[in-house]
Amino acid sequence: MSFSFHHRKEAKHDEKNHCAGTMPGVTKEQIQAAREADLFTYLQFHEPGVLKRDGPNFRHKEHDSLVYVTGKRYWYWNSRGRSINALDYLIQIRGYGLVDAVHALVGGEIRQEPALPKYGRNTGIKGTGKESILSPRARRCATAAVSYLQKRGISSEVIRQCLQAGIFYEARYHGEPVCVFVGKDDSGKAKFACMRSIGGNLKKDVYGSDKGYNFCYPPQSPGSRHVAVFEAPIDALSHATLQELEGWKWNGYRLSLGGTSHVALTSFLERHPEIRRVTLYMDHDLAGFVNARKIKTMLHEDKRFRHIRVSVNPPRIGKDYNEKLLQVREQLQTSQHQRRPKEAAVSI
Repeated sequence: MSFSFHHRKEAKHDEKNHCAGTMPGVTKEQIQAAREADLFTYLQFHEPGVLKRDGPNFRHKEHDSLVYVTGKRYWYWNSRGRSINALDYLIQIRGYGLVDAVHALVGGEIRQEPALPKYGRNTGIKGTGKESILSPRARRCATAAVSYLQKRGISSEVIRQCLQAGIFYEARYHGEPVCVFVGKDDSGKAKFACMRSIGGNLKKDVYGSDKGYNFCYPPQSPGSRHVAVFEAPIDALSHATLQELEGWKWNGYRLSLGGTSHVALTSFLERHPEIRRVTLYMDHDLAGFVNARKIKTMLHEDKRFRHIRVSVNPPRIGKDYNEKLLQVREQLQTSQHQRRPKEAAVSI
């Protein structure tokens, strides 16, 4: 594992631009002190149990692309290709605002949770053991979230099943409407949630989420031994919609990795020893191909999973399965428009 000093300098430059100037409630000196705070110590004290050994280094359990390089005493964010400090961590990963993050690191008592909207007992997200998922409050009417999924081509029936199963709802995050996708354990308790902005670019795991229980769209009937694996919840729902549109027979779990980490898949297979087949529906790009090959190799080398048949099935059209779904819908609409004049001429 090699990390360049160039990335560390680049990351500091990005932070400086992001936090330039004095903001209400914090000074330049406090911002600089927050940048220099020791993230490793912060995690050990305020998020005990979130670190795991990775050879001589440490890796973040929820975000396994975050690695603490003990020899150089800094954190490297593999998925972003740069180093990361404590201020980056609280703002970009835990969802703090800049002022709250600085206060948390250098301004008195450190808060135990990020600056999320109000929480309540009716969020749909329950505590999981010692830690709780601090998810934004569910809105009674999910009109905006449903409309967003429909614009992405997801069928009303698939959306209805998600709402009924409690694995999808609408909320607000910093005043912005978001879709919330929920992952549950076998008893039905929510252990993971991620947010997707309806009108912007926000993509974020909810604080306290367990990456091992990512979003999973259940099979149509029990007893399935097949799991389809996607990079994002929207792709899993697109695959379910494509099945509905094209009428092909298939019954299995649709699991989202929430990115490229295989933590969710490994955890899922450990909980479901009956699984005999894994199909990797990664994106149709270099990163998707590399990740699919990596996961396939990992499963074959693990004694627990060698009996599982693994196949790779990227979309034949579009970058991912949502793009494929939108193109299929467009083709269906075009063919329907072309048929209508012929049908009218026959009726005349």
